[in-house]
Amino acid sequence: MTAPSDGRDVARRPPEPYRRLFWRIFIANAAVLALACLAVAVLLAPEGLALEELGIFLAAVAIMVAVNLVVTRRLVAPLDELVALMRRVDLLAPGERVKVRGRPSEATELAETFNDMLARLEDERADSARNALDAQEAERLRVAQELHDEIGQNLTAALLQLGRIGKQAPEDLRAEISEAAETVRENLDDLRRIAQRLRPPELDELGLVSALAHFSDRLGKRAGLRIERRFDRELPVLGHEEELVIYRVAQEALTNVVRHAGATRAELALERSPDRLVLRVRDDGCGLGEAAASGNGGIRGMRERAALIRAVLHVGAPEDGNGTEVTLHVPVSGDGLWYR
Repeated sequence: MTAPSDGRDVARRPPEPYRRLFWRIFIANAAVLALACLAVAVLLAPEGLALEELGIFLAAVAIMVAVNLVVTRRLVAPLDELVALMRRVDLLAPGERVKVRGRPSEATELAETFNDMLARLEDERADSARNALDAQEAERLRVAQELHDEIGQNLTAALLQLGRIGKQAPEDLRAEISEAAETVRENLDDLRRIAQRLRPPELDELGLVSALAHFSDRLGKRAGLRIERRFDRELPVLGHEEELVIYRVAQEALTNVVRHAGATRAELALERSPDRLVLRVRDDGCGLGEAAASGNGGIRGMRERAALIRAVLHVGAPEDGNGTEVTLHVPVSGDGLWYR
């Protein structure tokens, strides 16, 4: 069965076979050189060439053809790199560019123009994603506040009212009233959990590390999953946008572990290096399925968030081949700002 498309793949015909521009230019130049040399040889030696002269003549032709090969290869190399990059480019994995080498020419100008266009597209996509994610987070905050302030308060009032009624009710009704109160209490707990998932207050109040610790504790207890945490003592100072992206990627990755992996253990880590911060979520479950491998199952959403802050996301099997590992490489500035 073919995995469902995530909206990026567009059906296209495979390119028809054709002779590459490099070979057309090279063969044409080589043929002209060979004919020109042959004409010169005939004009200079109409009675024919001696064997030694013929060897020198053929060696000279071979050298000219080789020089033609090297020069032509250098001229069209940017075009080949451009075609290869255009076939594999992905705006959710920004940063790839055509390497422009050699003297300025139409080929190098075309490669530089494509690089400029790719940079503009990445900036525009980042701006669009930022606006969409800002609107999404604002809506999450609004819904979380409404759940807490309105529905949560109503359920709390209903729970208190059931408690008062239970004290005054006849003995044969108290069990039913107590059961109804327990149902309301469970719904209130679920409501608070959903509100915290929509917009974790710890992220704004206590910071990224505390928010990740609280979320992993709650998720591990609810799902019966052992989540081991490993946070470096010194981490770079991040902006609100970077912290939010890291938190959402960790949230999505751990939730996928609970829903799909069938794991008994997971690992959540934040590791620092001189130029980046690495988020790592790893489990010992069944590994990636077809839907996840094709970019579905929340992976596309994580990639879009990563692209927003110019981070690099990798999803795949760890080195030992067991389970799944999600890594997010977040670039940080080299200004030396760190917090403990």
